[in-house]
Amino acid sequence: MRRRTGTIASMPTKARRQDRHFVDDYLPALLAQASRLISGEFHLVVTTQGFTVSEWRVLASLAGSEPINIGRLAQITTMKQPTVTRVLDRMQARGLIERLPNDGDRRVTLVRITATGTRLVSKLIPLARQHEQRVLEPFGRQRSEDLKATLRKLIELHRAAPLAEASDDD
Repeated sequence: MRRRTGTIASMPTKARRQDRHFVDDYLPALLAQASRLISGEFHLVVTTQGFTVSEWRVLASLAGSEPINIGRLAQITTMKQPTVTRVLDRMQARGLIERLPNDGDRRVTLVRITATGTRLVSKLIPLARQHEQRVLEPFGRQRSEDLKATLRKLIELHRAAPLAEASDDD
């Protein structure tokens, strides 16, 4: 296959990077775009099953785990804590989750999924796994595992860093 001269493909890598928009090569922007696109595909499934995206995030985070505190749940679900609290209120009223006191610290409330919540989310998790498989299939098993390991490491390295709350009206 001949390379055409004068095209971006024929430019050295460094020159191509300089011709791109900043966000086209900026990790946080790429991660955000990929997350929004891939999650958005599955969120269509979630809403057809009668859940909000926030409820799905909470149920998926609690499924198969020990009770966790609301602050940690907010981190995992990438939602602000007041939003998580409102979602939990609705979910508790529907019998999907329950709040528990924390014996070690009365200021902390723990949350766990109920049997009803587990039964409902167990229908979505296989669909989520199928979606993930379709997304990762073009990359092969090893590259997919490497990508997930890299993302877990990024999360681990940056979890303790202070976060500025993003707002769409900034």
